[in-house]
Amino acid sequence: MTTIELTGLTKRFGEKLAVDGLTATVRPGAVTGFLGPNGSGKTTTMRMLLGLDAPTAGTARIGGRTYAELTDPMRTVGALLDPSWMHPNRSARAHLRWTAAAAGIPCARVDAVLELVGLAPVAGKPVRMFSLGMRQRLALAGALLGEPEVLVLDEPANGLDPAGIVWLRGHLQRQAAEGRTVLVSSHLLAETALTATELLVIGNGRLLAQGPTAEVLGGRARTVRVQAAAPEAFTAALRAAGHTVRGLPGERAVLVPEATTAQVGEIAARHGLALLELTAQPASLEETFMELTTDAAAEVAS
Repeated sequence: MTTIELTGLTKRFGEKLAVDGLTATVRPGAVTGFLGPNGSGKTTTMRMLLGLDAPTAGTARIGGRTYAELTDPMRTVGALLDPSWMHPNRSARAHLRWTAAAAGIPCARVDAVLELVGLAPVAGKPVRMFSLGMRQRLALAGALLGEPEVLVLDEPANGLDPAGIVWLRGHLQRQAAEGRTVLVSSHLLAETALTATELLVIGNGRLLAQGPTAEVLGGRARTVRVQAAAPEAFTAALRAAGHTVRGLPGERAVLVPEATTAQVGEIAARHGLALLELTAQPASLEETFMELTTDAAAEVAS
């Protein structure tokens, strides 16, 4: 079991503070969605984790070691940062054989990963003929060559068609189920909500939230869905108490934002009104992300 540990991780580029004292742990056995607005420091964090950029301060460790200290890096960490670096005239198979040879990985593993990512039928074609989605699959094949304990993937769904995204989701979840540590950055929030069991959210290079997906979203569940036996009277009571009420087309139930089930239930009891439904509506990942990152941007502006 190999854990990623970021401790006080900081990176400056001249006057720009790209990552600001980031401390977080990415545990094995989970797909961790790494989220943040453009320019929030996600890619810079991954580059420091992989030894491509030196931290200004702090540490990024994989299983207690920096990337430079790993004795067999490709069998420890599989990384996908930029699928465009491949030589355009090499075939997919040749590219992976070259990568495997450099890492001391048996050549037989090449055909196995090509089959795994769905590129076996085009393995002999040059990379220049590949679409962005096919390059992404090839880059992922390279990350999987060493059967690593840790996967660090930057926007791996970029360019994939819907079928490819569904395949990627299942594959990452299987990797985590086998005990691997999977860190995946993405701008596809709805897909991240389906894929990730843990979330790590940063803004302006700082940690905004981390934890199980359900907890990060559930902690911000502020909308209540409610249906009363006397809807008009109950709506009036809610509004008199200062709550906003939103109707639902074709339904008798209404939504009460910025409220708890306890607050709504207490209003019903006070007025002697019977409720037919009273449930908390968890915030979506999009709503949570916007709230977290908007608050962070406002702090910087102030």
